[in-house]
Amino acid sequence: MTFTLTPNQILAVLLVLLVLLMIWRFSARKAKQAADAARASARVVSLAGRVMFMGAAMVGVQWLVITHPGNATLLLAVLAVPDLIAAHILTRALTVTSMDTTTRRRGGGRR
Repeated sequence: MTFTLTPNQILAVLLVLLVLLMIWRFSARKAKQAADAARASARVVSLAGRVMFMGAAMVGVQWLVITHPGNATLLLAVLAVPDLIAAHILTRALTVTSMDTTTRRRGGGRR
């Protein structure tokens, strides 16, 4: 059994393979971008959950100390510590900027 292919047929097969390779690479790139976007949004949701939990914990401790008075130093500490933490976080958030995304160069080398 012998196959005889003309140069046009060989060129057509190579062209089809090239198109399939390009489609595969494009879809892989799009899938990676979608995964990065999903990861970034999950990070935001996770952060929001942690913020809500810590806020509820601080409010709970403050409520406990305020409803059971007796020690003015403890009351002052319970009210002042969350303010100091919030001030520190807000100061860092408003003064430090960073980029979460990384840019990749084609070719992968340093320049």
